[in-house]
Amino acid sequence: MTEKNNQNQEEEATPLTGGGEETGGIAPGGAGDQAEFSPQDDSGAQLAEARKAAEAYKDQLLRKAAEFENYKRRTEGEYLSLMKSAGEGVLASLIPVVEDFARSMKSAADGAVSESFAKGVGLIYQKLIKVLDQQGLRPFDSLGKPFDVRYHDALLQVPRDDVPPGTVIEEVERGYILHDRVLRHAKVVVSASANGAESPGDAGSKEPPEA
Repeated sequence: MTEKNNQNQEEEATPLTGGGEETGGIAPGGAGDQAEFSPQDDSGAQLAEARKAAEAYKDQLLRKAAEFENYKRRTEGEYLSLMKSAGEGVLASLIPVVEDFARSMKSAADGAVSESFAKGVGLIYQKLIKVLDQQGLRPFDSLGKPFDVRYHDALLQVPRDDVPPGTVIEEVERGYILHDRVLRHAKVVVSASANGAESPGDAGSKEPPEA
């Protein structure tokens, strides 16, 4: 009985051999199977996706920046145009006042009033003209220039043989320009051909008449 127990203890103490087969060790090629699911491959895919998204956001940002720049330029142009025409009505209403001053100065030059009064009116007139010029309002001369429908309103045509047909021979009412456009057309008398030939009704230079 004692010998049998000793034999059992010796068998239990005997180390097992070939444990790889008995315990089911890792089969060859297992490391290769794990490499197929390496975290590096997953990180590379995420990086490519992130780069693609970044390019899309960059393109969208550039488009929005270009749209904003166009909007900024358009609004600036509209603002400048509005500022130029903001006082158009007031300036147009001041033109008859300027002409009344001019007529008063002419009467003063004829001796209708005292010299000191005429001098005072002249100073006021010059200040008014300067203020209007600073606002972009200025008169233009028409006498002796070719008739141009963009700047002149013809009241009458008179046959003349001493000037070319279509020439302004009399300025009834002076014209005015506000910045780069006509605020009031000049009312003029135009020469016609003495032999009845048609005059050039819309002739004229592209530049506005000089003041």
